[in-house]
Amino acid sequence: MIRVLLADDEGMIRSALAALLRLEEDIDVVAECPDGEQAVAEATRLRPDVCLLDLEMPGLDGVEVAERLHRTVATRCVIVTRHARPGVLRRALAAGVVGFLPKSRGADEVAAIIRRVADGARYVDPEIAADALSDERSPLTDRELDVLRAGSRGETTGQIARSLSLAPGTVRNHISAILTKLGVSTRQQAVLLAQEKGWI
Repeated sequence: MIRVLLADDEGMIRSALAALLRLEEDIDVVAECPDGEQAVAEATRLRPDVCLLDLEMPGLDGVEVAERLHRTVATRCVIVTRHARPGVLRRALAAGVVGFLPKSRGADEVAAIIRRVADGARYVDPEIAADALSDERSPLTDRELDVLRAGSRGETTGQIARSLSLAPGTVRNHISAILTKLGVSTRQQAVLLAQEKGWI
């Protein structure tokens, strides 16, 4: 029996998918979570075989959940998203995600993908993979992307510095470099551009 945790902030989608997956003889949905924080807590407690994570959730997004679980729990994470941006795919794979698919897939296909990743394989939707190969890479360094991510909800320079264990002056230097590289004049514009490109 493949033990699955589902995390999606849209209750109707989450409960409908859980009900459909429970019809499969070899899949047991052991938890349904409305956000990323609960997904991390429940996955740590229940240790499911596969976590099916919505990309866009309040608090921690699906990739951030996968990143935390990759370090602590032996579970295989699959990201499901309505907006599959190529940069997000690269970020997900770097975080240890083993599956990436659009929400347009039917429950039977999702079940088949769950079986594949539970058996140790990877699955990336072919269209998303093709887009990722043709998409431009971020000109920002990993640390610059960390700074943008940490400040994506309007955090102050001091808050970003504390969350990344950096000096405020270092954060200001990174922000200056980011604005120059992206050709924008504000941090908010940089965040929006990076989100649009799927870099953060």
